[in-house]
Amino acid sequence: MKKTLAVSLTAVLMALTGPVLAAENAQQNKMATCNKDAGDRKGDDRKAFMKSCLSTKKMTQQEKMTACNKDATGKKGDDRKAFMKQCLSS
Repeated sequence: MKKTLAVSLTAVLMALTGPVLAAENAQQNKMATCNKDAGDRKGDDRKAFMKSCLSTKKMTQQEKMTACNKDATGKKGDDRKAFMKQCLSS
């Protein structure tokens, strides 16, 4: 009985902390990427860049599709297909 309770509690704890750890990892990755992209910037310029970089929200696939469709207006056939492929992959 005690063993089952301990295993159950451990499983619940892991289920609750998993998403938190994943979110922390994502934020750390974003920080590392922004830090690398900041390059040699210094002072207020770097501060402004980092603030902007860290606050940008990644577009959902649906938002990306909508934006690419809007930008593809007037393109037809293979030209549109190539444009959409490039736009959605970036």
